[in-house]
Amino acid sequence: MADSHPSLQTLQLGTSDADIEQALAIWRRGGRVAIPTETVYGLAADASNAEAVNGIFAAKQRPANHPLIVHIGSGAQLRQWASEVPAMAQQLADAFWPGPLTLLLPKAESVPLEVTGGLPTVGIRVPSHPLLSKLLQAFGGGVAAPSANLYKSLSPTSAAQVLAGMDGRIEAVMDGGPCEWGLESTIVDVSGPQVRILRAGPITQAQIEQVLGQPVQMPQQHTAVVPGNVKAHYQPRTPLRLVTAEAQPQDDIGVLAHDGQWLQQFASQPQRLLPADAVGYGRELYAALHEMDQHGCRELWLLTPPQQPDWLAIHDRLKRATAQ
Repeated sequence: MADSHPSLQTLQLGTSDADIEQALAIWRRGGRVAIPTETVYGLAADASNAEAVNGIFAAKQRPANHPLIVHIGSGAQLRQWASEVPAMAQQLADAFWPGPLTLLLPKAESVPLEVTGGLPTVGIRVPSHPLLSKLLQAFGGGVAAPSANLYKSLSPTSAAQVLAGMDGRIEAVMDGGPCEWGLESTIVDVSGPQVRILRAGPITQAQIEQVLGQPVQMPQQHTAVVPGNVKAHYQPRTPLRLVTAEAQPQDDIGVLAHDGQWLQQFASQPQRLLPADAVGYGRELYAALHEMDQHGCRELWLLTPPQQPDWLAIHDRLKRATAQ
């Protein structure tokens, strides 16, 4: 794989019409623009342009056999990217798009294999972030967009975090403010007879089952070859360790927890209190890890979150973030 061009001048764009036109021009000539979504910031390029898609892999230093998600402006474009759309897939699209749900479907013949990692299926979603919606409507096509970070690093939830990791490696980043959810989209396989959740995310198993009126499979261990499902991922530079409430203070560690009382024993250490609810925790998790990374500690300790169904996506990300 060719390297990206570390000497690129990365433009910092906002939300003006002129900035939007500049981003569209970059996409149209095969370049890469980091864009806000409601989940995390993505590194987007024209999904119909194999060379542009290869540029994403080069910038991220990501293996080319790892599939990407195609982001489209509306559900009306779905059949341009999927060769078939089962009734249950349409039900889920109607219920959750625009939003943080990715549908895995048989790919249309025209979809480059570079997008799908050589697989016969493609992940597709309609994002709800207003700036990205405006961009996609104007672009008219789809963009492939994994998270805008170096491979296996922490996903960014702000433009500043994108720049910290990708400045000089991509053409531009658009600042659309902090992400609403802070965790990557739920991925649902609707390519076969059994609906399966392959990556936990903001849209829960219970919500999906309620729409479909039937049970859906959801393995506790997400190992299917879809975006994000590698053993070590979402990792801060500082080694991260999950600890229990019995953990005792040590020198040169930073501490994160959803329990303020537990944090009190670490008063002399860099620390971050996270929300006690799963949605708020997910929204702030990556940003908190980015922040704690700046302290230069020997290790980061994170108090293990609750073991409840609505925390499954968080536990999935933390398992990968702490993998050796």
